[in-house]
Amino acid sequence: MRKKNLSVKKKIHNFYSKKLDDPKIKVIYSNFKKKISDHVTNSFCIAVSGGIDSMALAFLAKSYSIEKNKKCYFFIVDHKLRKNSTIEANIVKKKLKSFQISSDILTIQKGKLSTNIQSLARENRYKLIIKQSLIKKIDIILTAHHSDDLIENFFIRLLRGSGLKGLISFSKIKSKVKRDDKIYILRPLIDIDKKDLAYISKNTFNFYVKDPSNFEDKFLRVKVRKLISNLEKDGLTFKKFKLTLNNLSKSNYAIDYFVKKNINDNSNYLKLTKTIILKDDFLKQPDEIVFRSFSEVIQKVGKKYTFARGEKVERLINHLETTNYYSKKTLSGCIIQKIGNSVIISPEKG
Repeated sequence: MRKKNLSVKKKIHNFYSKKLDDPKIKVIYSNFKKKISDHVTNSFCIAVSGGIDSMALAFLAKSYSIEKNKKCYFFIVDHKLRKNSTIEANIVKKKLKSFQISSDILTIQKGKLSTNIQSLARENRYKLIIKQSLIKKIDIILTAHHSDDLIENFFIRLLRGSGLKGLISFSKIKSKVKRDDKIYILRPLIDIDKKDLAYISKNTFNFYVKDPSNFEDKFLRVKVRKLISNLEKDGLTFKKFKLTLNNLSKSNYAIDYFVKKNINDNSNYLKLTKTIILKDDFLKQPDEIVFRSFSEVIQKVGKKYTFARGEKVERLINHLETTNYYSKKTLSGCIIQKIGNSVIISPEKG
């Protein structure tokens, strides 16, 4: 390696090591390192939106990759939802480069989104990142989800009528993006406050992009954020919230046992046709067991990134339980047929 390159490399390392001398950043980095050390083997990636949270994660990830000599890929997703999204993506790329972070811009093809804009944008973002991860043989995607996100997602799912599993699923530090994928989402900052991530961003890269959608009341997340702010004034704390989540998790663990038992005992998976046949007893279990078992098999056959909406699943289960004649329905990429006492779930074509 040339002397000039060695000098540049040393300068880069000095920048990150100096910033890690800050007591507050050092504690957060130490926590971050513990959370990912058991999961990251060779390479990993993060999506950098340019927001406060993702810029803090970019600093922590780069510091870790330098210390542990691990390859970290940085992806910037141009979602095309805002007029200046491409300009913003290039600004973030340029800023990262100034701190010796190479990044790739992944562009979502512009399409018409009239409803569930943020949800669909998030799904499209994951699709792009997963595609790149498969190409580069990456099995871990780090996200900048923090404690504020954890509480927000709980209330969002509560308002949407999610069941127990949906309410607590976001609290897991590691989860699969999709059942059959070998790619995992890792949330090493899930116990960190947003204000602490803001501190890192300000005292390291001192740069972030403001997302105007964070202030638009038409989005449910913004409304929930204001609701939580009012609840905090009445005594809601992350410590109390986390205790509730832990208690719910224990109940969820017990239910999970019976969900797996129902799927194993009362359904058959035909690998050749990627079809699942439900036996008569599958729908004769307690309501929550049936609901979650059915959601699981629908996701497996439909190969969707998220579970089907609860209300749609419940309506379909009710239809299957009360219908004695042949019927054919579709849901979440699946064709569901009721034939006698059996239910056949197969993937939609195309």
